Amino acid sequence: QVQLVESGGGLVQAGWSPRLSCAASGSIFSINAMGWHRQAPGKQRELVAVITSGGYTNYADSVKGRFTISRDNAKNTVYLQMNSLKPEDTAVYYCNADIYSDLRLNRYWGQGTQVTVSS
Repeated sequence: QVQLVESGGGLVQAGWSPRLSCAASGSIFSINAMGWHRQAPGKQRELVAVITSGGYTNYADSVKGRFTISRDNAKNTVYLQMNSLKPEDTAVYYCNADIYSDLRLNRYWGQGTQVTVSS
């Protein structure tokens, strides 16, 4: 069994800089790409940022220059540093990871963490 557990969400004010964390645990052989998606009320889930096992990153245009994704491979953890938050960043944030477990490569998702940005 593989689990992804997120932390770091909550109610924040515009302009604040919280950090989300997502730790993978369980029967893990290796982890490829890790990423963050978000889903705002009434909208489709969208990619926020992704980081490969080699450290290559990619971001949605809406967060470029404000958010930074990073990972600690020793801890099987991915982070999302969010700077200069705006009310439009309000959403449920989900982490995901492509993990080799039990000879299979699957994409796993966290349970989601709510980030609400007040103006």
